[in-house]
Amino acid sequence: MLIDSHCHLDFSDFASDRDGVVARARAAGLKRMITISTRVAKFAEIRALAEAYEDVFCTIGTHPMNAKEEQVSVEELIALAQYEKCVGIGEAGLDYHYDDTPHDLAAQVFRTHIAAARETGLPLVIHSRDADDDMAKILEEEMGKGAFKAILHCFTSTRRLAEAGVALGLYVSFSGLLTFKKSDELRAIARGVPNERLLVETDAPYLAPVPYRGKRNEPAYVAETAKVLAEVKGLTPAELAAITSANVLRLFTKMPAPVVAA
Repeated sequence: MLIDSHCHLDFSDFASDRDGVVARARAAGLKRMITISTRVAKFAEIRALAEAYEDVFCTIGTHPMNAKEEQVSVEELIALAQYEKCVGIGEAGLDYHYDDTPHDLAAQVFRTHIAAARETGLPLVIHSRDADDDMAKILEEEMGKGAFKAILHCFTSTRRLAEAGVALGLYVSFSGLLTFKKSDELRAIARGVPNERLLVETDAPYLAPVPYRGKRNEPAYVAETAKVLAEVKGLTPAELAAITSANVLRLFTKMPAPVVAA
């Protein structure tokens, strides 16, 4: 059993063959897919996807690159998160690489999502790019105000942030980037993450793993990332799949466990 803990099935890249994408994921052994919100204003579309496919669940939140145009309240996030198949808050965070949002505004929007995660008890899906120092500082400050569950998604940051996240109780998720030839340092970081904090994801339609690199990514391809992560951790693919699936279900507690045939 595998679970894609982070994909974007609502994106237009999948518009022409969404049924086929879901069917291929199921054929590859995926039992759950979590389609991640990037704009609260488009939650109706995400909710419709969760309604259309029994094994698709969702989150509610504003991607940091949309923070300038979409500054939602804690109350709005909490209200929308009441939907039965909404299992997390985010993705939210900081992006200092591509985004031109003023850092103080970005931090404010991020802290709003943290407050919603704390209040609902749902895990926060964190996007962090080129913002390690500020990310670690905010996480430490906010965790001091009250614990919340969170995941550093599509991890591409430093070992220091990974270790800080694990120390705070966060999970760390790896995408197809882990399979790239020049990702030796990322694989070394993954090797050091405790097994009980590991997740795998696609971030589809982006970052297709080898041997699909350069193509549109899709949830079925999470199996390729899982294979590489298994090698890195000295596990069999089956062992890695069991560990990461258990971790997803332990983190996203609102999502029911799938029934797996013996």
